[in-house]
Amino acid sequence: MIILRIIFILLIGAFSLQCSNKGNGNQKISRKDIKEPLIQENIKITREESRLIDRYVERHEWDMKITGTGLRYMIYQNGNGILAKEGMVATVDYEIKLMDGTLCYTSKDKDPRKFLIGKDNVESGIDEGITLLHVGDKVKFVIPFYLAHGLSGDNNKIPPRSSLVVDLHLLNLD
Repeated sequence: MIILRIIFILLIGAFSLQCSNKGNGNQKISRKDIKEPLIQENIKITREESRLIDRYVERHEWDMKITGTGLRYMIYQNGNGILAKEGMVATVDYEIKLMDGTLCYTSKDKDPRKFLIGKDNVESGIDEGITLLHVGDKVKFVIPFYLAHGLSGDNNKIPPRSSLVVDLHLLNLD
């Protein structure tokens, strides 16, 4: 629905600018004329997503903190190891679900996952959140879609515009 709204705004904006420029070949469409409606729509979508996540967190009675990007997190078991930093290799056990409870990915029955913090292809919400953790910490993240797989999903198990609930255990840092 939101994607259709964005496309509609773009089409109307482009059409109205094109119509207003007919007969005057010297006028050009300004990027600002197209960019501003997109910015406003993105702000609206982000606020709507934030409200949905807040209600989800409240229903589960989780005491979560929120970062400036909108990532929610709750460390529910404290480790005693070193703090994760960009450039380190993190080894994690994880479970990734949609907010409706659908399990998408898990490291159960597999080896833990390793990734280079700040450099590998992981959700930007996980990349951000891992730097809040010490080795041994167990955390629950609620990652807005724009910090996960965005408007397109992952073309596998995560649909477009899906916020994720990630349960993660930081096992080791190299």
